[in-house]
Amino acid sequence: MTCAWDPNRNVFYLSSLAQKKIVQITSDSHVTDLVPANRDHLLPVLGIRLDPRDATIWANTEDDLGAAELVHFDASGNLLGRFSLGGDAKRGFNDLVILKSGEIFLTDSLDNKVFRFDPAKKLFSPLKFHRELLYPNGIALSSGDKMVFVADALGIIRVDLQSLSTADVNPGPRSTLAGADGLYWHNGSLIAVQNGIGSPRIAAFKLSDDGLRVTKTTVLENRSSFTSLPTTGAIRGSDFYFISNSHIDNLNAGKILDPTQLEPVKIAVVRLP
Repeated sequence: MTCAWDPNRNVFYLSSLAQKKIVQITSDSHVTDLVPANRDHLLPVLGIRLDPRDATIWANTEDDLGAAELVHFDASGNLLGRFSLGGDAKRGFNDLVILKSGEIFLTDSLDNKVFRFDPAKKLFSPLKFHRELLYPNGIALSSGDKMVFVADALGIIRVDLQSLSTADVNPGPRSTLAGADGLYWHNGSLIAVQNGIGSPRIAAFKLSDDGLRVTKTTVLENRSSFTSLPTTGAIRGSDFYFISNSHIDNLNAGKILDPTQLEPVKIAVVRLP
């Protein structure tokens, strides 16, 4: 599951893998369906982002069989379009970012690629990287739409959007950028939900101006009940709200393995540096 913050409507959006829907949560914790289950025959829903041009909603969907779609909704949850890639490759559309131009960059975790999607032409094109990607997941966009950062199992790669050159971000001594699920930009730092490094944590990585080096690492949450299995989050002002108990390890092939282990979704919040 993934969440996003809509400052225009003052609500959070939360996606569901198991129920294949998107809910909205108001500031007073009132929950309603934005996109109800089964209405549009969606695949399990992952990344959600708002289009900066019109506050419409884009989301990635995929299933365990390798089918994947990029879907587009208006602010009321009505389906505006759905887009997929042809071919025999198994796809795993995961997370996405949207430029001010409306152009979308999205990760494909199963085919180990990052795609650029042109909404006007409705075309996908793959980005070229200096090394092979290993399960690309979280993705973040810097201010001014200058850089995109892609997280995979090995670390984080910076993509310069002017030259399209790529390079690994140096994590600095005694730190790691590996295993980030959710990835976000905030005031020159990357906020990462690292659930692939053993003990999950939420960390802020202050970057050099060129985005190639971590100058300071601040662990915001680690080894507590709030990080049992966090996945993604959303930034609201100076606060980072994140899903602390995703239950993603209790889901296989679209089915819940052990319903007795389920508990209400917990959203935790930490103040960003």
